[in-house]
Amino acid sequence: MGLFSKSTPAEEKTFPVAKSDAEWRAELSPQAFQVLRQHGTERAGTSPLNAEKRKGVFHCAGCGGDLFSSETKFESGTGWPSFYQPLAGAVETSTDNSHFMTRVEVHCAQCGGHLGHVFPDGPRPTGDRYCMNGVALRFEPEDK
Repeated sequence: MGLFSKSTPAEEKTFPVAKSDAEWRAELSPQAFQVLRQHGTERAGTSPLNAEKRKGVFHCAGCGGDLFSSETKFESGTGWPSFYQPLAGAVETSTDNSHFMTRVEVHCAQCGGHLGHVFPDGPRPTGDRYCMNGVALRFEPEDK
């Protein structure tokens, strides 16, 4: 799916991992629930994953699905973990018209959890910047 292609909003789609709000609340921290299930945003510069430099995989903090390889992570200077490309089939996008602007929302393809947004100002080879909320991710180092 291209960066600005039309898609179905996550709220209107059925995902392979589906749980009630009560189930998500029981499994996630309040901050992770607010970001993943209510489309919130963590404060810039607060995630330890922003400085993560080891090789490994970034997973969805909600369902554990594989999202990004550390090979595609880069320092964007935004204060959020940023990647130039997700793993194949790992994420989906939808149009986000909140906050008086139009952005492309990124959500987990497995559970629909809100991860962040993608912008067309990233590095080569894609030119995309997947700006993710660290609280929506869980990192697993390669050498674990």
